Amino acid sequence: QGNEGGLERFDSPGKGRGLRVTRPFKVGELLFSSPAYSFVLSLSERGCYCEFCFTRKEGLARCGKCKKAFYCGVKCQKGDWAMHKLECSAMTAFGENWCPSETSRLVARILAKKKMQKERCASERILLIEEIQSHVEDVDNEKREMTESDIAGLHRFFSKHLELPDHKDLLTLFSQVACNGFTIEDDELSHMGTAVYPDVALINHSCLPSVIVTYKGTSAEVRAVKNMNPGDEVLISYIDLLYPTDDRNNRLREFYYFTCQCQECKTKSSDKAKLKVRKQSDPIEQEVISNMVRYARKTIREFRLKLDAALDSVAPPSELLEMCEQSLDEMGAVFDDTNVYMLHMMYQAMGVCLYMQDPDGAIRYGEKIIKPYSKLYPPYSLNVSSMYLKLGRLYMGLERYSVGVGALKKVT
Repeated sequence: QGNEGGLERFDSPGKGRGLRVTRPFKVGELLFSSPAYSFVLSLSERGCYCEFCFTRKEGLARCGKCKKAFYCGVKCQKGDWAMHKLECSAMTAFGENWCPSETSRLVARILAKKKMQKERCASERILLIEEIQSHVEDVDNEKREMTESDIAGLHRFFSKHLELPDHKDLLTLFSQVACNGFTIEDDELSHMGTAVYPDVALINHSCLPSVIVTYKGTSAEVRAVKNMNPGDEVLISYIDLLYPTDDRNNRLREFYYFTCQCQECKTKSSDKAKLKVRKQSDPIEQEVISNMVRYARKTIREFRLKLDAALDSVAPPSELLEMCEQSLDEMGAVFDDTNVYMLHMMYQAMGVCLYMQDPDGAIRYGEKIIKPYSKLYPPYSLNVSSMYLKLGRLYMGLERYSVGVGALKKVT
């Protein structure tokens, strides 16, 4: 194996295994589509999407046993039963105490699938699930503790319906999922679930990607965002590309255990635009800028913690909006409105406004974000098209049809 319609596996210098094209591909062309090896719908999305095909629609049919899972109809329910039965009776037995993490739920499904599936499946045309990289030896104590808690959850909630391998094998599998799991997103980039695609996991990272991954139901589609010639490596971005080089590499080291060596990381050519400072008659001193960057990074971390508390109903959303506005005031004294840290907090504020059902507030932030996004993200970025989509839908909801249509036309 290792060859698949215009694609082949190869040893990528300095990166290990990789995927390259053996024929030309044009911008927008589909390189390949991969069904998920295993997938799971997020608990927060239950009732909105079918658990099996991820179709969003009204009037989904509920599982008669647990009353928790929803399906398009009998066909989807039957299709999902091999996986749903891992949870169905346990959810009823544990009631309110049933609380495995999304990762534990996905790992349970992978183990069940491995037991059922003896030969190569359609998501392993180039790479087998066993061959996915693990990095288990690189995991720090904090991540190891989280994995141990996920493993405990797996034993507590799934051992009745699943033979679990020994601890060492579970550590490896959880580490494989941590480095290679994909978040399935809707057209506005909201999290719907998590899945594993071995063939897509073969693709290496670059901050100048040649392809993007989009989702159709539970399948992943890999499309060219550059014209590609035979021999070119297929490269995706593992992270959000809005941020400057140091931030991107900190994230890559933290979650994927490597530092990117792409042209963009070597030259840092976009960093100046991304960290734009306010124009003032007396230039702002470097120390003031460095301190503000530190403040911005700290605020982003604190906001993430506060957001988790709000989602757990500990903190009210109005507090989140206050935090966004306060940090924008603070940073705005030094940073230009197009600075990525300003854009980050505006994006969070927009999300809070949407949550608080304040479309006018959301539009106010969205309109400030969209132009800089178009400049700072690479061409054909999903972050840009999803922002136009969000704005377009908000305008239409407020009956501002001509601007709405204008925004929606820019989505494609």
